[in-house]
Amino acid sequence: MDRILIVDDDIEMCTMLAEYLESEGLQAELAHEGKVGLDRALSGEHSVIVLDVMLPGMNGLEVLRRLRSESNARVVLLTARGEELDRIVGLEVGADDYVPKPFSPRELLARIRAIMRRPVSDMGTGRAVPRVAPLVLGDVEMDFATRTVRCRKRPLTLTAVEFNLLELLLRSAGQVVTREQMAKLVLGRNLAAFDRSVDVHVSKLRQKLGEMAPGDERIKAIRSVGYVYFDAPSGGKN
Repeated sequence: MDRILIVDDDIEMCTMLAEYLESEGLQAELAHEGKVGLDRALSGEHSVIVLDVMLPGMNGLEVLRRLRSESNARVVLLTARGEELDRIVGLEVGADDYVPKPFSPRELLARIRAIMRRPVSDMGTGRAVPRVAPLVLGDVEMDFATRTVRCRKRPLTLTAVEFNLLELLLRSAGQVVTREQMAKLVLGRNLAAFDRSVDVHVSKLRQKLGEMAPGDERIKAIRSVGYVYFDAPSGGKN
């Protein structure tokens, strides 16, 4: 049975959510403080971690930062409705997805199940999904057996979302991938209005890959549509 770690100081909400998740075939563990939640998240015993931003002692963003230094565990961040900054920072730090409070348990369950369908690297709680051969495009190499990426022979540390996003872009190199396609294929959900999740993940991936050539991004934005990956310098800026 898949285990879900819920880190939130609202004891009543956590208890109700745990009962709902367990009625849906998942096992829930609760933690109500940031430090306790971090210790349990680092155990590697959970399929998904549901992490609230507002926690006593160590807040959720700090928990996420420390977790990401050691693990690629799947994380859904709980944020206060309207707190866009928390959502953006959370994605930048390495959350796989977010759900604003108040939320429907059914919606959270859908997000959890979508994230559980994504593989994670050996660094996290899951196991690699072996494939026949690495994907190599220009100076980027993706090894699916170990879920590792090298760019210019330099190893990169990517979250599960960033890894899957890069795979989608490389396999579609030279073609525009819409933001809606990225949301469905990588995040496992439809893109909501004013949802910047895809853009934040692409921004982080760009930073880690670096430029193709000075002033020339590998991943180029197509205004109001999506993104395209180029495997050779185009000679121009975005």
